[in-house]
Amino acid sequence: MYARVTRWEGGDAEAIRHAAQEMTARAPSGPPAGVPSTGITLLIDPDGGRAMAIGLFETEEDLREGDRVLNEMTPPGDMGRRAAVETYQVPLDVRHVAAAH
Repeated sequence: MYARVTRWEGGDAEAIRHAAQEMTARAPSGPPAGVPSTGITLLIDPDGGRAMAIGLFETEEDLREGDRVLNEMTPPGDMGRRAAVETYQVPLDVRHVAAAH
């Protein structure tokens, strides 16, 4: 598995919150069209003007294709400037899903 990690800095707090709400609303339909991701996690620090997106991909080919498509996209709102895009191998992915109460 592979991960694409994108960081934004210098964003407006309310714009980051709004962008996160927009992405959350679209999440049930899956990743953006053309992005062969198995999962996306969005981390935000609105008051610090920062956000981070982590996309997971099964294969290196999927990662390259997802990277190509995502590089052509613009995030909603003022997430700030894109500070970095990095890729990693993922040797371990443990997820905990809490039981619904």
